Amino acid sequence: MKKRTLALAMASVMALSLAGCGGGDTASTTAAATEAAAEGAETTAQAEAPAENAEVANKDKPLVWFNRQPSNSSTGELDMAALSFNEDTYYVGFDANQGAELQGQMVLDYIEANIDTIDRNGDGIIGYVLAIGDIGHNDSIARTRGVRKALGTGVDKDGNINSDPVGMNADGSATVVQDGTLEINGTTYTVRELASQEMKNSAGATWDAATAGNAVGTWASSFGESIDIVVSNNDGMGMSMFNAWSKDNQVPTFGYDANADAVAAIGEGYGGTISQHADVQAYLTLRVLRNALDGVDVDTGIGTADDAGNVLSDDVYVYNADERSYYALNVAVTAENYQDFMDSTKTYEPVSNQLDASAHPEKSVWLNIYNAADNFLSATYQPLLQNYDDLLNLKVEYIGGDGQTESNITNRLGNPSQYDAFAINMVKTDNAASYTALLSQ
Repeated sequence: MKKRTLALAMASVMALSLAGCGGGDTASTTAAATEAAAEGAETTAQAEAPAENAEVANKDKPLVWFNRQPSNSSTGELDMAALSFNEDTYYVGFDANQGAELQGQMVLDYIEANIDTIDRNGDGIIGYVLAIGDIGHNDSIARTRGVRKALGTGVDKDGNINSDPVGMNADGSATVVQDGTLEINGTTYTVRELASQEMKNSAGATWDAATAGNAVGTWASSFGESIDIVVSNNDGMGMSMFNAWSKDNQVPTFGYDANADAVAAIGEGYGGTISQHADVQAYLTLRVLRNALDGVDVDTGIGTADDAGNVLSDDVYVYNADERSYYALNVAVTAENYQDFMDSTKTYEPVSNQLDASAHPEKSVWLNIYNAADNFLSATYQPLLQNYDDLLNLKVEYIGGDGQTESNITNRLGNPSQYDAFAINMVKTDNAASYTALLSQ
């Protein structure tokens, strides 16, 4: 309609110009000129339309990596080829190092506040066990290091705290970790990592809750009342250990993710968890795609208010331009504030305003979850995404993986041309090329 109006306007101008030049039958000449010019202008507009609506190559469509940052699983070096796949490629996650430090500090604060009761067997050794999610995952590495740093049990490896599992360490002789010391109220306590292992099941899936539940049973049989603290790289494994053993034995357990069941369990003795602001992450995951699809500045609705008033404050996220990455900031959830985090699937209020569909028409997005059984992603992240996709006028197809093989996901991206954008959660951080190769065909 706009183009038709423009065509008529152009025609009128041309007709007036012709009339002004003189000529015999002014009325008929003007009418004929108007019609001819209108037809010519509309033909031009029609010719331009396909260029405006031309199909975008898959390699040029907006892409956001989320939850698992493309990187070398051994060194942690970022995969910048994947992060800069095209001009509309970004990563959305959270500040892993900041969150890891928070988790370690949360455990340390709890020990100091409860020192009179926490040493269950009174041997002067604060013993803890640690469930490690994936030894090659940057988040898992950071969280393991964060706990060991805070408790003084970390040892150096190539300039960083060693994040390898210790196995069993009853006597404190392991070289992967060391005994730490705490001075509390004039008394010196030893802190010892009694055991730790990667929670990988027989099928190869990591971050496995069932494996963690079995592991804590084994550790309890070996160490008994020497276990004073249970720590986990995430709440899925943490809650499995809590329900299997530590709740009944009143041993504080600390996790990460602020899953709804873990937050609720704080009232039953779960020690605490870390909120990685999943509500902000989920919003950012879809928001950067929405902005790219609309052809507006990527900061729209993030650091700069959009036309619906959505905007984030700088105390809940940071953007690293060099890494093309958005990171949500973390918050410790403890007995003092857990009531504020009971609903983990509620959208973040400052960015909960509906976009106008006439200005932001519906677009289709292909989005995968690396493991449909992952507690945090399935019970918290995806429900949040599903709330935001409506607000942002995005039609999202959700694909759940098996947590083991990349092909279980990539095989279901058979026709990327039917989607306008992609959001990808890899099984392994090394495997970005498995997806970009498909989009480059």
